[in-house]
Amino acid sequence: MNLFLIFGGLLILIVAFLVMIFNRLTRLRIMVKEGWSGIATFLQQRADMIPNLVETVKGYALHESKTLADVVKWRNRAVSAGTAEESIEAARGMNRSLVDFFALAEQYPDLKANSNFLSLQNDLKEIETKLNQSRRYYNGTVRNYNQAVAVFPNNMVAGMFGFVPEPFFEEDQGAGAVPKVSFP
Repeated sequence: MNLFLIFGGLLILIVAFLVMIFNRLTRLRIMVKEGWSGIATFLQQRADMIPNLVETVKGYALHESKTLADVVKWRNRAVSAGTAEESIEAARGMNRSLVDFFALAEQYPDLKANSNFLSLQNDLKEIETKLNQSRRYYNGTVRNYNQAVAVFPNNMVAGMFGFVPEPFFEEDQGAGAVPKVSFP
């Protein structure tokens, strides 16, 4: 009888411990998804703004079609992305093309003075600031979640229930490079 009570008590403790780990991993995974939803919101706002920017610039920079095409290409990839990895790749491409885009805009004084362009540019800068804040939050939640998934004994529970590490939203390696703008 005592052996049965000891075994039963030990089994209850083990199950309670596993449930506690499972619940912690689930909470952390939900925080990662919440962090991603914040990024997705700002990526969508940025993608929605791109066609207006491109149309505004087209009239001033007709011969700069490659830069405009790159912006549109990455915008379309961002809109059609189905996974976090695809969204991250599209965001990196968008970042690169927007740097080139705004460097191009600097070459057109009339465009820089256009109130519609200035308003769109300011709105985009505001979205970029919010997007960077969302990236930091997301990466913090991913760090906490990935650490929890990796350490013992959580890694055993994570493996049993399909908890896998999430990708960080890392800046493109070339993001700090100054864009080259040349005119034929």
